[in-house]
Amino acid sequence: MQAFDLNPVRAPYAANAAKSRGRLVEEPASPSRTDFQRDRDRIIHSAAFRRLAHKTQVFVPHEGDHYRTRLTHSIEVGQIARALARALGLDDDLAEALALAHDLGHTPFGHTGEDVLDAIMLPYGGFDHNAQALRIVTKLERRYAAFDGLNLTFETLEGLVKHNGPLLEADGTPVPRYAKRGLPMALIAFDAVHRLDLSTFASAEAQAAALADDIAYNAHDIDDGLRAGILTFQQISEVDFLRDIGSEIETLYPGLEPVRVIHELVRRLITHCIEDAIDESRRRIMASGVTSIEDVRAQKSPLVGFSQATQSVDKMIKSFLFQNLYRHPRLNAMRDSAAEVISRLFPRFFDAPEEMPPEWAEAARRAGSDEAKRARVVCDYIAGMTDRFAINEHRRLFDTAPDFSA
Repeated sequence: MQAFDLNPVRAPYAANAAKSRGRLVEEPASPSRTDFQRDRDRIIHSAAFRRLAHKTQVFVPHEGDHYRTRLTHSIEVGQIARALARALGLDDDLAEALALAHDLGHTPFGHTGEDVLDAIMLPYGGFDHNAQALRIVTKLERRYAAFDGLNLTFETLEGLVKHNGPLLEADGTPVPRYAKRGLPMALIAFDAVHRLDLSTFASAEAQAAALADDIAYNAHDIDDGLRAGILTFQQISEVDFLRDIGSEIETLYPGLEPVRVIHELVRRLITHCIEDAIDESRRRIMASGVTSIEDVRAQKSPLVGFSQATQSVDKMIKSFLFQNLYRHPRLNAMRDSAAEVISRLFPRFFDAPEEMPPEWAEAARRAGSDEAKRARVVCDYIAGMTDRFAINEHRRLFDTAPDFSA
C-alpha cells in the first residue's frame, strides 16, 4: 500500500495524533487516516450530527430554509476553526472535529429546550448540553459492534468537555459556573473511568474551536436577524464597530442592495475577528514559551483568544444581540411555544414509557423503580429530538401543537 503522510510538520505545542493518549477501547491504526481524522469522520457520520440539521439555532425551521440550524452553524464553526488552527500551526483535523461536535448535546428548540429540561431534571442531576454531548459520543450513539458511543480519542473527548476552559480549580473545587450545583454527574462518572484532567486547559485546538464558535454565532446571528427583519441597519449602528464597517461599505459601494450589504458586513466582521485572533494568539504563544501540548494544558489562561480591543467588540455585540434579537417579542413567543412542547412531553413519557419507541421504552423498564434512571432515559430521548419531531410527537400525544408562527 502507498505510504501516506499522516503527520505533517506542525508547531511543537500542537496536538499530535501519532502521540495520542488513545481510546477507551483499543483499535488498530488506520493506514490512511490519523486518529483525529477518524474522530472527525465518526462525528460527521453519527446520527446525532445528522439531527442537528433540524435543530434550532435562533429561528425554528419553519421560519425559512435560509436561516442557520445547529448543523449549518457547526459546519461554519468548523471552517473558522480550521483557519485558526492552520495559521497557528495546530492540528486542523482535531480543531475541526471539536468544532463539528461542540453542539451535539443541544436539545430541540435551542437554549429554551435546554432550560426547560434542566428545570425538569433538577431533582435528578439537571441537564447540561456539554455533559450531554459527552454522553452521546461515549454511550448513546449505538453504531459500532465493539463499543457504545464513538470511541473517540482522549484529545477529542478532552476538547469536547473543556473547550471553554478547566472545569475544576487547582484545589478540586468546581469553577464558578459550576460552583452552585457542582459538575454534571455525566462528567464526574466518565472522569472516574477515563481521567480528563478537569483542572487543566484543553489543547490549543480546542481553544481555537471555542473561539470559532464565538466568531460564527455573533456574525451569523446578525446575518439571520437582519434578513429576518428583526434587526435593522440603524439598530446595529449602535455598536460602533459595526457602524464603522457599514460606513466603509457605503463608501466603497454606494447604493449597494441590502442583501449584499448584509453579506459584506458579516464577512468583514468574520475576517477581522479571525485575523485579530491569529495575531493575538501568536503573541500569547510566543510570550508563554510553550513547547508542548502539556505546556499548553498547564497555562493559567487561554493561549487562543482575541486582543483586548476585539474582546470589547465581542462583548458589545453579544450584549446588543441579547437585547435586540434573543429577547425580541417574536422570538419570545416561539420560546413559549417550545417550552410548552418540552414541558408536556416529559411527564407523558415519564409516566407512560411505552409511548416511546421500543428501545427507549425497554431502557425505561430496566430502570425499574429508580426514578432518576427513568428520568434520565426520558431526558436522553427528548434531548435527541429534532424540533420537527418534538412538535409531531406533541401533536400525536395531545392532538394539538403550539403555534410557532409568531
